[in-house]
Amino acid sequence: MKILTIENKKEEKFLREKTKNFDFAKSKRKDIQDLIKMMNRFMVDAGGIGLSANQVGMDFRVFIARVNRKFYAIFNPEITKYSKETVNAQEGCLSLPDVLGYVLRPEKVTLEGYDKNGKKIKIKAWGVLARVFQHEVDHLNGKLFIDRIKK
Repeated sequence: MKILTIENKKEEKFLREKTKNFDFAKSKRKDIQDLIKMMNRFMVDAGGIGLSANQVGMDFRVFIARVNRKFYAIFNPEITKYSKETVNAQEGCLSLPDVLGYVLRPEKVTLEGYDKNGKKIKIKAWGVLARVFQHEVDHLNGKLFIDRIKK
């Protein structure tokens, strides 16, 4: 297993497809823990701060992130609120090696989803965390940050 990139057209096609909901009923607790550990290893080894399941070839709605020393593993995430205030900041992506670009995004968001135990969660985020949440949810929806760069 590896991190998929847009340098490979087949991988780019997969990255641009919307992922399916994660089904807790079909997964054992140990399998979920192993998934999170594996994704974290890939993210850390690549020097990233976020990674979605489809970036490592899995077709379901899960992402992990590490921001300000706090670790997140979010299943079936949806952003339910966006602030009117926006921030234009530089982003990069493990699936787009050596590509950086400025993306205008809402400054604050509310993200809802489930933790690794299937418990419903709701997180209000701002700053870098809000940007990472938006970037990773975009991935799970088949959208890449380069699609949001103003030409």
